[in-house]
Amino acid sequence: MKGFIDFIREQGVVGLAVGFILGGAVSKLVSAIVTDIVNPLLGLALGSVAGLKEAYFAVGTAKIMYGDLLAVAIDFVVIALVVYFGVKALKLDQLDKPKI
Repeated sequence: MKGFIDFIREQGVVGLAVGFILGGAVSKLVSAIVTDIVNPLLGLALGSVAGLKEAYFAVGTAKIMYGDLLAVAIDFVVIALVVYFGVKALKLDQLDKPKI
């Protein structure tokens, strides 16, 4: 059993598992927070009443959807922060043994 635990620690399996679990578990929650709270507030600040995802500017007949890009970037940052602070709070970053 000790060999198995050493293998898991040395190969960083715990960190990989945490990434998958937290990514899947908080994805819908974070998306809802960004879509329902953060994007409308940014939309109001930028003058778009319809929300940030619908923000665009026209170039000829084309619509440049910069609001959707900003919404996805904000979603990524929020997810990254949740995972980072979740791992730190649970002290899961201390489970992996550094290779010598």
